[in-house]
Amino acid sequence: MMMEKVKILLCEDDENLGMLLREYLQAKGFDVNLMPDGEAGYQSFVNERYDLCILDVMMPKKDGFTLAQDIRKINGIIPIVFLTAKSLKEDVLEGFKIGADDYITKPFSMEEMLFRIEAIMRRVSGKKNKNGNEYRLGKMVFDTQKQLLISDQRTVKLTTKESELLTLLVQNVNNILERNYALKTIWVEDNYFNARSMDVYITKLRKLLKDDPDVEIINIHGKGYKLIIPD
Repeated sequence: MMMEKVKILLCEDDENLGMLLREYLQAKGFDVNLMPDGEAGYQSFVNERYDLCILDVMMPKKDGFTLAQDIRKINGIIPIVFLTAKSLKEDVLEGFKIGADDYITKPFSMEEMLFRIEAIMRRVSGKKNKNGNEYRLGKMVFDTQKQLLISDQRTVKLTTKESELLTLLVQNVNNILERNYALKTIWVEDNYFNARSMDVYITKLRKLLKDDPDVEIINIHGKGYKLIIPD
């Protein structure tokens, strides 16, 4: 069985550099979407499923730092790499404060970028294998691999869709999971029937999470859902 390609969101307003990076990474086996500004990058992130983001800091419409903050509201764990012509310490610190996984200062070699991407993906993969299968939801435990929700009262076997949706909610715990992002990630297409289907699964998950009254899924009007778990 073939491994799924790592999908990269590349946001770079320098057209020549962007195309050069895209072609190089595609030649190395990555699936790359190139966006010319931060706003287009955000729309693409909402509508597609990505494994890694490479963001230029200085971009029109929405700069890389702002875009990274918006991405973090949707997905708190996706790796983010910043590209910048600046080497000011303040900018580097700002990037890491937002949650950057790495920071590459222009000019850089293509090989350097490749090594850094591969190192990040190995680290992410290692984390998943080591402790990424179980999440504590208040008094309950969610095992993503076995698709089990375990409480003192019962152990429930979740369907694949229930498990995928709960996983997205957990990955964005206490933050908004945008409806569009969830629909594109799990159902591939955002349409009326899939949206209704997701609402049904949210209702099912709410019932299953009632074993701990402090854990709840709330609606964020016009945006999506938020899984609330007390500290």
